[in-house]
Amino acid sequence: MDEQLRRVLAAAVRPAPVRVAISEAQGLLCAEEVVAERPLPGFDQAVVDGYAVRSVDVQGAAEKPVRLPVVGEIPAGSRQPRRLQPGQAVRVATGAPLPTLADAVVPLGFTDGHLARVTVQRPVPSAAFVRRTGEDVQTGDVVVRRGTTIGAAQVGLLAAVGRDKVLVHPRPRVSIISVGEELLDVDRTPSQGQIYDVNSYALAAAARDAGAEVTRVGIVSTDPSRLREVVDGRLLLSEIVVIAGGVGGSAGEEVRAALADLGEMDTTRVAMHPGSVQGFGRLGPDAVPTFLLPGNPMSALVVFEVLVRPLIRCVLGKKHPQRREVSARLLSPTSSTKGRRGFLRGQLLRDSDNGEYLVQPLGTSGSHLLASLAEANCLILVEEDTTDVMAGEQVRVSFLAQRG
Repeated sequence: MDEQLRRVLAAAVRPAPVRVAISEAQGLLCAEEVVAERPLPGFDQAVVDGYAVRSVDVQGAAEKPVRLPVVGEIPAGSRQPRRLQPGQAVRVATGAPLPTLADAVVPLGFTDGHLARVTVQRPVPSAAFVRRTGEDVQTGDVVVRRGTTIGAAQVGLLAAVGRDKVLVHPRPRVSIISVGEELLDVDRTPSQGQIYDVNSYALAAAARDAGAEVTRVGIVSTDPSRLREVVDGRLLLSEIVVIAGGVGGSAGEEVRAALADLGEMDTTRVAMHPGSVQGFGRLGPDAVPTFLLPGNPMSALVVFEVLVRPLIRCVLGKKHPQRREVSARLLSPTSSTKGRRGFLRGQLLRDSDNGEYLVQPLGTSGSHLLASLAEANCLILVEEDTTDVMAGEQVRVSFLAQRG
């Protein structure tokens, strides 16, 4: 299992950086050092509604109220320059630029609030209730560093320094294909022997959850020429291709034969369950990582979780591409297949008294129980040399997506 994961992650190729609108950059990795071209804020501004003053003119208010003439008013957004003379005050709104010579703002609550001649009842020191030019960011400061994941704060900071676009590492493009003559799309009624195409929908959702840009190709015939044509086309438009249902039995042989001209596909069994029967290769002139996943949706989702998802996260530039793991105490006994690493469905809980993690196995180790995966919020990891795990033992568990 570890060997297969190393092979998969070694195939990660990050697409070339692209410049996108900051509104589209959330969750992506910044690919440049964003340098501020102007200070933030760009001018001295009032932090509260009040009166702009010279602090020296109101120091006497510590002993008795000071009265100052109010020579004007500056609203937020004003672009008219104003100059304050000694012994004067200007009414200012929150966010308004301070007049020249003013070095402090007296909040309304420190005054009688009059508009013509204000009485200041408390002194303020220099710079009080003022946001100074460049206090947040100076010209030339790096505001978002290369390699930073762009979140809400970074988007806000980019907007604050006047950047409408930013260079990012884009989401990897992932194509999801289902093969199988028994498959039918969900908008049709199945007849005897037909089943709905679950994999293309479930795997596309999993890829989007991992952060990819996804194309759900849907059901493709196993006819060699048709399958080769579709896969060849997707290789030109994808950083990762996932083919579900094209690995076991006669259908798997047909798929491998159809892909033979596009590159080498290794279908050696991987020591894991569910999903030991799978394939991985690098196809096409660009050596695009391509997966063959089991047709069983439960197995396909587990293989995707432990192999494909880390590759997507690696391509996105995440420092820790794999899910977080914790140790938890098993609440019920469970079993695994000897010689294979088990990825068993579980529900992770936490003891409210001592904070200990507890995990309840769901269903059995069978690979067909898709419903139990829908109830799971973790995978219980059982090592290859272990078959039976007793209640009360400590096991490793890997988090799945958080459930609302």
